[in-house]
Amino acid sequence: MNAKFTLLALALILSACASGRLQERDEFATDDQRELILRATGANPRDAGLVIFGVDRSRQQAEQGGAGGGVSVNAFLWRATLETLSFMPLASADPAGGVIITDWYAPPNAENERFKAQAYVLSRQLRSDGVRVQVFRQVLRGGQWVDAPASAGTNSELEDRVLARARELRGLVAGR
Repeated sequence: MNAKFTLLALALILSACASGRLQERDEFATDDQRELILRATGANPRDAGLVIFGVDRSRQQAEQGGAGGGVSVNAFLWRATLETLSFMPLASADPAGGVIITDWYAPPNAENERFKAQAYVLSRQLRSDGVRVQVFRQVLRGGQWVDAPASAGTNSELEDRVLARARELRGLVAGR
């Protein structure tokens, strides 16, 4: 009974803290910048956030390239990773955890091999160590798919492409 009362009191306190803070925000200077953010990250820059103890999470996330609506990793890295791996079929994507898993992809010019990728967006900031990509390769031998090593530079090459695209997206939003 005491635990239920405590949870109810906490819920009331949190809802009281958030009331009056759901008005529309104007965190970015122009409508063009808002539109670029919507296109580049899929996030709404006017989403209001919960303010607890005077900390405005939506403003912090916007400043760090994060987005509202459940994305707890850098939105530029997230979007860039999705775009970079878009040639492969998507098996699952968890924006809150920052994990993207593709399904097997067979290049048109290589019938006897296929690839799969797992990407991890590790940071809320746009940093060079904020994304990790791991590529898996299988070859067809005797009618069975057998694990084989992917080329040594594949993982780092995909990571570099993600980082370059994330910087482009950030530049679009900043109006550069």
